[in-house]
Amino acid sequence: MSQLKYLIGLSIILRIGFFLFGLYQDKYMAVKYTDIDYLVFNDASKFIYDGKSPYLRETYRYTPILAMLLIPDNFNELWFNFGKVLFMISDLITGLIILKLLSKNEKLTNRKIMILSSIWLLNPMVITISTRGSAESVLTVMIMLSLYYLLDKKNIILSSFWMGFAIHFKIYPIIYLPSVLYYLSTKSTPFINLPILNLINKKNLSYLFVTLMTLCGINYLMFLKYDWEFIENSYLYHFSRLDHRHNFSIYNMALYYKSSLLNGISGLDIEKLAFIPQLLISGLIIPLVFAKNDLLSSLFIQTFAFVTFNKVITSQYFIWFLIFLPHFLSKSNMLTTNKINGVVCLLLWIGSQGSWLYFAYKLEFLGENTLDYGLFYSAIFFFLSNCWCISQFISSL
Repeated sequence: MSQLKYLIGLSIILRIGFFLFGLYQDKYMAVKYTDIDYLVFNDASKFIYDGKSPYLRETYRYTPILAMLLIPDNFNELWFNFGKVLFMISDLITGLIILKLLSKNEKLTNRKIMILSSIWLLNPMVITISTRGSAESVLTVMIMLSLYYLLDKKNIILSSFWMGFAIHFKIYPIIYLPSVLYYLSTKSTPFINLPILNLINKKNLSYLFVTLMTLCGINYLMFLKYDWEFIENSYLYHFSRLDHRHNFSIYNMALYYKSSLLNGISGLDIEKLAFIPQLLISGLIIPLVFAKNDLLSSLFIQTFAFVTFNKVITSQYFIWFLIFLPHFLSKSNMLTTNKINGVVCLLLWIGSQGSWLYFAYKLEFLGENTLDYGLFYSAIFFFLSNCWCISQFISSL
Protein backbone atom coordinates (compact mmCIF):
# COMPACT_ATOMS: atom_id res chain seq x y z
CA MET A 1 0.00 0.00 0.00
CA SER A 2 2.85 2.41 0.78
CA GLN A 3 4.38 1.66 -2.65
CA LEU A 4 1.04 2.46 -4.28
CA LYS A 5 0.74 5.77 -2.44
CA TYR A 6 4.30 6.65 -3.40
CA LEU A 7 3.65 5.84 -7.07
CA ILE A 8 0.44 7.88 -7.20
CA GLY A 9 2.02 10.75 -5.28
CA LEU A 10 5.02 10.82 -7.61
CA SER A 11 2.69 10.70 -10.62
CA ILE A 12 0.80 13.75 -9.36
CA ILE A 13 3.99 15.67 -8.53
CA LEU A 14 5.48 14.99 -11.97
CA ARG A 15 2.37 16.23 -13.73
CA ILE A 16 2.24 19.38 -11.63
CA GLY A 17 5.94 19.94 -12.30
CA PHE A 18 5.56 19.55 -16.06
CA PHE A 19 2.51 21.80 -16.00
CA LEU A 20 4.29 24.58 -14.07
CA PHE A 21 7.36 24.33 -16.30
CA GLY A 22 5.03 24.67 -19.27
CA LEU A 23 3.64 27.92 -17.88
CA TYR A 24 7.19 29.22 -17.46
CA GLN A 25 8.23 28.15 -20.97
CA ASP A 26 5.16 29.73 -22.55
CA LYS A 27 5.90 33.03 -20.83
CA TYR A 28 9.67 33.32 -21.19
CA MET A 29 10.82 31.14 -24.11
CA ALA A 30 10.51 31.54 -27.86
CA VAL A 31 9.39 27.94 -28.41
CA LYS A 32 6.09 27.48 -26.60
CA TYR A 33 5.19 24.46 -24.48
CA THR A 34 1.44 24.56 -25.10
CA ASP A 35 0.28 22.40 -28.00
CA ILE A 36 -1.21 24.37 -30.90
CA ASP A 37 -4.21 22.04 -30.71
CA TYR A 38 -5.00 23.37 -27.25
CA LEU A 39 -5.33 26.87 -28.69
CA VAL A 40 -7.71 25.46 -31.31
CA PHE A 41 -9.78 23.74 -28.59
CA ASN A 42 -9.78 26.95 -26.58
CA ASP A 43 -10.93 29.09 -29.49
CA ALA A 44 -13.71 26.61 -30.29
CA SER A 45 -14.86 26.63 -26.67
CA LYS A 46 -15.00 30.44 -26.80
CA PHE A 47 -17.44 30.23 -29.70
CA ILE A 48 -19.66 27.84 -27.73
CA TYR A 49 -19.37 30.11 -24.67
CA ASP A 50 -20.66 32.93 -26.88
CA GLY A 51 -23.54 30.79 -28.15
CA LYS A 52 -22.00 30.04 -31.54
CA SER A 53 -20.71 26.96 -33.37
CA PRO A 54 -17.25 25.60 -32.47
CA TYR A 55 -16.70 24.96 -36.18
CA LEU A 56 -16.37 28.69 -36.75
CA ARG A 57 -12.83 28.01 -35.57
CA GLU A 58 -10.95 26.90 -38.67
CA THR A 59 -9.18 23.52 -38.24
CA TYR A 60 -11.44 22.43 -35.35
CA ARG A 61 -12.16 18.84 -36.47
CA TYR A 62 -13.49 17.28 -33.29
CA THR A 63 -16.74 16.57 -31.49
CA PRO A 64 -18.43 19.67 -30.00
CA ILE A 65 -18.33 17.90 -26.63
CA LEU A 66 -14.58 18.50 -26.41
CA ALA A 67 -15.09 22.25 -26.81
CA MET A 68 -17.96 22.12 -24.30
CA LEU A 69 -15.68 20.53 -21.71
CA LEU A 70 -13.32 23.50 -22.05
CA ILE A 71 -15.94 26.23 -21.59
CA PRO A 72 -14.45 27.18 -18.16
CA ASP A 73 -11.27 28.21 -20.05
CA ASN A 74 -13.15 31.37 -20.95
CA PHE A 75 -14.27 32.50 -17.49
CA ASN A 76 -11.16 34.66 -17.04
CA GLU A 77 -7.37 34.51 -17.53
CA LEU A 78 -6.87 32.35 -14.45
CA TRP A 79 -9.09 29.67 -15.99
CA PHE A 80 -7.25 29.52 -19.33
CA ASN A 81 -5.47 26.28 -18.38
CA PHE A 82 -8.57 24.53 -17.02
CA GLY A 83 -8.51 22.17 -20.01
CA LYS A 84 -4.94 21.12 -19.31
CA VAL A 85 -5.86 20.29 -15.71
CA LEU A 86 -8.82 18.27 -16.99
CA PHE A 87 -6.53 16.37 -19.36
CA MET A 88 -4.03 15.74 -16.54
CA ILE A 89 -6.77 14.35 -14.30
CA SER A 90 -8.01 12.13 -17.14
CA ASP A 91 -4.44 10.99 -17.67
CA LEU A 92 -4.15 10.03 -13.99
CA ILE A 93 -7.49 8.22 -13.94
CA THR A 94 -6.39 6.24 -17.00
CA GLY A 95 -3.26 5.18 -15.11
CA LEU A 96 -5.24 4.17 -12.03
CA ILE A 97 -7.54 1.98 -14.13
CA ILE A 98 -4.49 0.36 -15.73
CA LEU A 99 -3.16 -0.34 -12.23
CA LYS A 100 -6.54 -1.70 -11.11
CA LEU A 101 -6.77 -4.13 -14.04
CA LEU A 102 -3.19 -5.29 -13.52
CA SER A 103 -3.95 -6.01 -9.86
CA LYS A 104 -6.57 -8.57 -10.97
CA ASN A 105 -3.73 -10.75 -12.30
CA GLU A 106 -2.87 -12.98 -9.34
CA LYS A 107 0.40 -14.07 -10.97
CA LEU A 108 1.86 -10.57 -10.71
CA THR A 109 3.69 -9.44 -7.59
CA ASN A 110 2.99 -5.99 -6.16
CA ARG A 111 6.43 -4.87 -7.30
CA LYS A 112 5.76 -5.95 -10.89
CA ILE A 113 2.34 -4.26 -10.85
CA MET A 114 4.00 -1.01 -9.74
CA ILE A 115 6.67 -1.28 -12.46
CA LEU A 116 4.16 -2.03 -15.22
CA SER A 117 1.82 0.74 -14.08
CA SER A 118 4.74 3.15 -14.14
CA ILE A 119 4.96 2.67 -17.91
CA TRP A 120 1.93 4.96 -18.02
CA LEU A 121 1.92 6.83 -14.73
CA LEU A 122 5.59 7.92 -14.83
CA ASN A 123 6.04 8.07 -18.59
CA PRO A 124 7.40 11.53 -19.56
CA MET A 125 5.86 11.29 -23.03
CA VAL A 126 2.41 10.60 -21.58
CA ILE A 127 2.81 13.42 -19.06
CA THR A 128 4.08 15.87 -21.68
CA ILE A 129 1.19 15.20 -24.04
CA SER A 130 -1.50 15.81 -21.42
CA THR A 131 0.20 18.83 -19.81
CA ARG A 132 0.76 20.48 -23.21
CA GLY A 133 -2.98 20.41 -23.78
CA SER A 134 -3.64 17.35 -25.93
CA ALA A 135 -7.08 15.82 -25.35
CA GLU A 136 -6.01 12.20 -25.95
CA SER A 137 -6.30 11.38 -22.24
CA VAL A 138 -10.04 12.15 -22.29
CA LEU A 139 -10.40 9.43 -24.90
CA THR A 140 -8.11 6.98 -23.09
CA VAL A 141 -10.09 7.30 -19.88
CA MET A 142 -13.30 6.46 -21.79
CA ILE A 143 -11.69 3.39 -23.34
CA MET A 144 -10.25 2.20 -20.04
CA LEU A 145 -13.56 2.78 -18.24
CA SER A 146 -15.21 0.61 -20.88
CA LEU A 147 -12.68 -2.17 -20.30
CA TYR A 148 -12.82 -1.77 -16.52
CA TYR A 149 -16.58 -2.30 -16.49
CA LEU A 150 -16.28 -5.20 -18.91
CA LEU A 151 -13.38 -7.13 -17.37
CA ASP A 152 -13.59 -6.18 -13.69
CA LYS A 153 -17.23 -5.34 -13.00
CA LYS A 154 -18.74 -7.57 -15.72
CA ASN A 155 -21.18 -4.76 -16.47
CA ILE A 156 -22.11 -4.97 -20.15
CA ILE A 157 -24.32 -1.87 -20.12
CA LEU A 158 -21.80 0.58 -18.66
CA SER A 159 -18.94 -0.92 -20.65
CA SER A 160 -20.78 -0.55 -23.94
CA PHE A 161 -21.95 2.96 -23.00
CA TRP A 162 -18.36 4.14 -22.56
CA MET A 163 -17.31 2.35 -25.75
CA GLY A 164 -20.03 4.14 -27.70
CA PHE A 165 -18.98 7.46 -26.15
CA ALA A 166 -15.33 6.78 -27.06
CA ILE A 167 -16.24 6.04 -30.69
CA HIS A 168 -18.20 9.30 -30.82
CA PHE A 169 -15.27 11.21 -29.34
CA LYS A 170 -12.81 9.84 -31.92
CA ILE A 171 -13.90 7.24 -34.42
CA TYR A 172 -10.90 4.85 -34.33
CA PRO A 173 -12.03 2.85 -31.21
CA ILE A 174 -14.61 1.25 -33.49
CA ILE A 175 -11.85 -1.25 -34.37
CA TYR A 176 -12.22 -2.61 -30.82
CA LEU A 177 -15.80 -3.76 -31.38
CA PRO A 178 -14.88 -6.98 -33.26
CA SER A 179 -12.45 -7.90 -30.47
CA VAL A 180 -14.94 -7.27 -27.66
CA LEU A 181 -17.79 -9.04 -29.46
CA TYR A 182 -15.59 -12.04 -30.23
CA TYR A 183 -14.35 -12.10 -26.63
CA LEU A 184 -17.95 -12.12 -25.38
CA SER A 185 -18.92 -14.92 -27.78
CA THR A 186 -17.77 -17.48 -25.19
CA LYS A 187 -19.30 -15.73 -22.16
CA SER A 188 -22.91 -16.77 -22.73
CA THR A 189 -25.02 -19.50 -24.36
CA PRO A 190 -25.41 -18.94 -28.12
CA PHE A 191 -28.86 -18.36 -29.58
CA ILE A 192 -28.26 -20.82 -32.43
CA ASN A 193 -25.84 -23.73 -32.15
CA LEU A 194 -24.53 -23.62 -35.72
CA PRO A 195 -21.09 -22.65 -37.11
CA ILE A 196 -20.53 -18.88 -37.11
CA LEU A 197 -24.06 -18.27 -35.79
CA ASN A 198 -22.99 -19.80 -32.47
CA LEU A 199 -20.81 -16.71 -31.95
CA ILE A 200 -23.94 -14.64 -31.32
CA ASN A 201 -25.31 -14.59 -27.79
CA LYS A 202 -27.16 -12.32 -25.40
CA LYS A 203 -24.03 -10.61 -24.07
CA ASN A 204 -22.35 -9.59 -27.30
CA LEU A 205 -25.67 -8.67 -28.91
CA SER A 206 -26.50 -6.46 -25.90
CA TYR A 207 -23.03 -4.93 -26.05
CA LEU A 208 -23.38 -4.09 -29.72
CA PHE A 209 -26.89 -2.68 -29.26
CA VAL A 210 -26.00 -0.36 -26.36
CA THR A 211 -22.77 0.77 -28.06
CA LEU A 212 -24.62 1.69 -31.25
CA MET A 213 -27.50 3.34 -29.37
CA THR A 214 -25.05 5.43 -27.35
CA LEU A 215 -23.10 6.42 -30.45
CA CYS A 216 -26.21 7.22 -32.47
CA GLY A 217 -27.86 9.03 -29.56
CA ILE A 218 -24.93 11.37 -28.93
CA ASN A 219 -24.41 11.93 -32.66
CA TYR A 220 -28.10 12.76 -33.08
CA LEU A 221 -27.95 15.36 -30.29
CA MET A 222 -24.85 16.95 -31.83
CA PHE A 223 -26.47 16.88 -35.28
CA LEU A 224 -29.57 18.64 -33.95
CA LYS A 225 -27.36 21.38 -32.54
CA TYR A 226 -24.74 21.78 -35.29
CA ASP A 227 -26.26 20.14 -38.37
CA TRP A 228 -24.02 18.81 -41.18
CA GLU A 229 -20.96 20.79 -40.14
CA PHE A 230 -20.70 18.40 -37.19
CA ILE A 231 -20.73 15.34 -39.48
CA GLU A 232 -18.33 16.93 -41.95
CA ASN A 233 -15.73 18.09 -39.42
CA SER A 234 -15.93 15.30 -36.85
CA TYR A 235 -16.06 12.33 -39.23
CA LEU A 236 -16.04 12.85 -43.01
CA TYR A 237 -13.00 15.14 -42.98
CA HIS A 238 -10.79 12.38 -41.57
CA PHE A 239 -11.51 10.01 -44.47
CA SER A 240 -10.14 12.47 -47.03
CA ARG A 241 -7.56 14.16 -44.82
CA LEU A 242 -4.29 15.12 -46.55
CA ASP A 243 -1.90 15.93 -43.71
CA HIS A 244 1.72 15.66 -44.80
CA ARG A 245 3.26 17.79 -42.05
CA HIS A 246 4.66 16.29 -38.84
CA ASN A 247 3.66 12.88 -40.13
CA PHE A 248 5.67 9.67 -39.49
CA SER A 249 3.49 7.67 -41.90
CA ILE A 250 4.85 5.78 -44.88
CA TYR A 251 2.11 7.52 -46.89
CA ASN A 252 3.58 10.91 -46.02
CA MET A 253 5.36 11.58 -49.33
CA ALA A 254 2.39 10.45 -51.43
CA LEU A 255 0.13 12.79 -49.47
CA TYR A 256 2.66 15.60 -49.83
CA TYR A 257 2.86 15.33 -53.60
CA LYS A 258 -0.89 14.90 -53.97
CA SER A 259 -1.56 18.01 -51.86
CA SER A 260 0.70 20.02 -54.17
CA LEU A 261 -1.29 19.11 -57.29
CA LEU A 262 -3.70 21.66 -58.68
CA ASN A 263 -7.01 21.37 -56.81
CA GLY A 264 -5.76 18.11 -55.28
CA ILE A 265 -6.46 16.27 -58.57
CA SER A 266 -5.03 12.76 -58.61
CA GLY A 267 -5.92 9.51 -60.27
CA LEU A 268 -5.26 7.62 -57.03
CA ASP A 269 -7.16 8.35 -53.82
CA ILE A 270 -4.43 7.06 -51.55
CA GLU A 271 -6.00 8.70 -48.50
CA LYS A 272 -8.99 6.36 -48.98
CA LEU A 273 -7.14 3.24 -50.15
CA ALA A 274 -4.91 3.41 -47.05
CA PHE A 275 -7.85 2.25 -44.94
CA ILE A 276 -8.04 -1.15 -46.67
CA PRO A 277 -4.88 -2.86 -45.28
CA GLN A 278 -5.20 -0.91 -42.04
CA LEU A 279 -8.73 -2.08 -41.21
CA LEU A 280 -8.19 -5.59 -42.58
CA ILE A 281 -5.23 -6.20 -40.27
CA SER A 282 -6.26 -4.27 -37.16
CA GLY A 283 -10.03 -4.67 -37.33
CA LEU A 284 -10.39 -8.26 -38.52
CA ILE A 285 -7.32 -10.52 -38.62
CA ILE A 286 -5.78 -9.66 -35.24
CA PRO A 287 -9.12 -9.79 -33.32
CA LEU A 288 -9.91 -13.21 -34.80
CA VAL A 289 -6.55 -14.59 -33.70
CA PHE A 290 -6.16 -13.11 -30.21
CA ALA A 291 -9.32 -11.51 -28.80
CA LYS A 292 -11.03 -14.61 -27.47
CA ASN A 293 -8.11 -15.65 -25.25
CA ASP A 294 -6.54 -12.31 -24.29
CA LEU A 295 -8.63 -9.24 -25.02
CA LEU A 296 -6.24 -6.54 -23.78
CA SER A 297 -3.23 -7.98 -25.61
CA SER A 298 -5.34 -8.15 -28.75
CA LEU A 299 -6.28 -4.49 -28.32
CA PHE A 300 -2.61 -3.57 -27.90
CA ILE A 301 -1.44 -5.36 -31.05
CA GLN A 302 -4.33 -4.17 -33.20
CA THR A 303 -3.91 -0.55 -32.03
CA PHE A 304 -0.17 -0.70 -32.72
CA ALA A 305 -0.95 -2.07 -36.18
CA PHE A 306 -3.67 0.54 -36.74
CA VAL A 307 -1.23 3.36 -35.97
CA THR A 308 1.53 1.76 -38.08
CA PHE A 309 -0.70 1.56 -41.16
CA ASN A 310 -2.46 4.89 -40.60
CA LYS A 311 -2.05 7.56 -43.27
CA VAL A 312 -1.33 10.13 -40.56
CA ILE A 313 0.89 9.39 -37.55
CA THR A 314 1.93 11.88 -34.89
CA SER A 315 3.49 11.32 -31.47
CA GLN A 316 0.09 11.75 -29.81
CA TYR A 317 -1.13 8.60 -31.54
CA PHE A 318 1.37 6.51 -29.59
CA ILE A 319 -0.79 7.13 -26.52
CA TRP A 320 -3.49 5.02 -28.15
CA PHE A 321 -1.56 1.77 -27.72
CA LEU A 322 0.45 2.70 -24.62
CA ILE A 323 -2.67 2.24 -22.46
CA PHE A 324 -2.54 -1.48 -23.28
CA LEU A 325 1.24 -1.96 -23.12
CA PRO A 326 1.43 -2.72 -19.34
CA HIS A 327 -1.04 -5.58 -19.67
CA PHE A 328 0.62 -6.90 -22.84
CA LEU A 329 4.03 -6.99 -21.15
CA SER A 330 2.53 -8.85 -18.21
CA LYS A 331 1.44 -11.61 -20.60
CA SER A 332 4.30 -11.71 -23.12
CA ASN A 333 7.77 -13.22 -22.68
CA MET A 334 9.52 -9.95 -23.55
CA LEU A 335 10.23 -9.30 -19.88
CA THR A 336 11.27 -12.88 -19.10
CA THR A 337 12.70 -15.35 -21.62
CA ASN A 338 12.76 -13.04 -24.64
CA LYS A 339 14.25 -9.84 -23.25
CA ILE A 340 16.63 -9.35 -26.18
CA ASN A 341 13.79 -9.05 -28.69
CA GLY A 342 12.02 -6.68 -26.34
CA VAL A 343 15.07 -4.43 -26.16
CA VAL A 344 15.54 -4.57 -29.95
CA CYS A 345 11.88 -3.58 -30.45
CA LEU A 346 12.34 -0.60 -28.14
CA LEU A 347 15.57 0.50 -29.82
CA LEU A 348 14.10 0.19 -33.31
CA TRP A 349 10.95 2.07 -32.32
CA ILE A 350 12.91 4.93 -30.73
CA GLY A 351 15.70 4.92 -33.32
CA SER A 352 13.37 5.09 -36.32
CA GLN A 353 11.54 8.01 -34.73
CA GLY A 354 14.84 9.71 -33.98
CA SER A 355 15.90 9.38 -37.62
CA TRP A 356 12.65 10.95 -38.82
CA LEU A 357 12.80 13.76 -36.24
CA TYR A 358 16.39 14.58 -37.21
CA PHE A 359 15.47 15.17 -40.85
CA ALA A 360 12.23 16.92 -39.87
CA TYR A 361 14.29 19.33 -37.73
CA LYS A 362 16.60 20.07 -40.66
CA LEU A 363 13.58 20.76 -42.87
CA GLU A 364 11.54 22.86 -40.43
CA PHE A 365 14.25 24.82 -38.61
CA LEU A 366 17.26 24.85 -40.96
CA GLY A 367 15.34 25.11 -44.22
CA GLU A 368 17.11 22.15 -45.82
CA ASN A 369 15.15 20.04 -48.29
CA THR A 370 15.17 16.59 -46.67
CA LEU A 371 11.82 15.38 -48.02
CA ASP A 372 12.97 13.14 -50.86
CA TYR A 373 15.87 11.39 -49.19
CA GLY A 374 15.84 11.90 -45.43
CA LEU A 375 12.18 11.94 -44.39
CA PHE A 376 11.07 9.45 -47.02
CA TYR A 377 13.62 6.80 -46.06
CA SER A 378 13.09 7.50 -42.36
CA ALA A 379 9.35 6.90 -42.80
CA ILE A 380 10.13 3.57 -44.50
CA PHE A 381 12.52 2.69 -41.66
CA PHE A 382 9.83 3.54 -39.10
CA PHE A 383 7.19 1.49 -40.93
CA LEU A 384 9.40 -1.59 -41.35
CA SER A 385 10.57 -1.35 -37.73
CA ASN A 386 6.97 -1.26 -36.55
CA CYS A 387 6.04 -4.22 -38.75
CA TRP A 388 8.92 -6.24 -37.28
CA CYS A 389 7.80 -5.23 -33.78
CA ILE A 390 4.26 -6.43 -34.54
CA SER A 391 5.64 -9.83 -35.57
CA GLN A 392 7.59 -10.03 -32.31
CA PHE A 393 4.57 -9.02 -30.25
CA ILE A 394 2.57 -11.82 -31.83
CA SER A 395 5.27 -14.45 -31.33
CA SER A 396 5.85 -13.41 -27.71
CA LEU A 397 2.38 -14.39 -26.49
